Amino acid sequence: MTYISLKSNLEHPKFDLTVAHLYGDLMNTYGDNGNILMLKYVGEKLGCEMTFEIVSLGDRFDKERYDLVFWGGGQDYEQEIIADGSLSALTEPLKSYIEADKPLLAICGGYQMLGQYYVNASGHKIAGTGILGHYTENLRTDRFIGDIETHNDEFGETYYGFENHSGITYLSEDEKPLGRVVYGGGNNPDDDTEGLIYKNTFGTYFHGPILSRNSRLAYRLVTTALRQKYGQSILLPSFEEILSDEEKGQNITDIKRKSEK
Repeated sequence: MTYISLKSNLEHPKFDLTVAHLYGDLMNTYGDNGNILMLKYVGEKLGCEMTFEIVSLGDRFDKERYDLVFWGGGQDYEQEIIADGSLSALTEPLKSYIEADKPLLAICGGYQMLGQYYVNASGHKIAGTGILGHYTENLRTDRFIGDIETHNDEFGETYYGFENHSGITYLSEDEKPLGRVVYGGGNNPDDDTEGLIYKNTFGTYFHGPILSRNSRLAYRLVTTALRQKYGQSILLPSFEEILSDEEKGQNITDIKRKSEK
């Protein structure tokens, strides 16, 4: 049974969004739950009541109920449990959700499991949902570990984060990378890409969590969900209007770091 894990308590909300946290009780590596907190923070800044529900093993994913989806990272052990337990029931409704252009963010293990398969460190192939075309092999004797910076030319945005993965992912022809690698490992050793974009689905290897250092992406996810639910013409504060002085300072720090490299 799905259950509410976190909920806003705004006095006079203008909007409301319900977020599915896929396998939130199993997949939460390197503080990925911090992405949930950032989505809640940005939503509340926009006057939105945010409700987060854990959708896990044995639960039904209702594609009409959820306005936004988050899927965090996990170890090989948890990914095998999920692959053996409930992926088949999740696949069709989640595919319909994705094809309807509704927003989703998937981190590391969640990112891998949206694709065809993942080969773990022991060489065992773990089936993914097969919803998207990418697939993940394994570096076996090595890992991509450390700080990473990427740039998205389409959005004109730079993303900063931390990666720790032995999986190497190759995108399909209908997927775009989330960013071009400036430094770090990224998806694989061959093409200088990191993450993916398909419609309004975003996948990435960034832990950290990604949204705490890249709040523009959190804003993009929440505003996309709001406009899909309430109409493209709704008036929302700009990203700059909801950014705190502290966050502005963090962004300036990131810009300085980039200029020094």
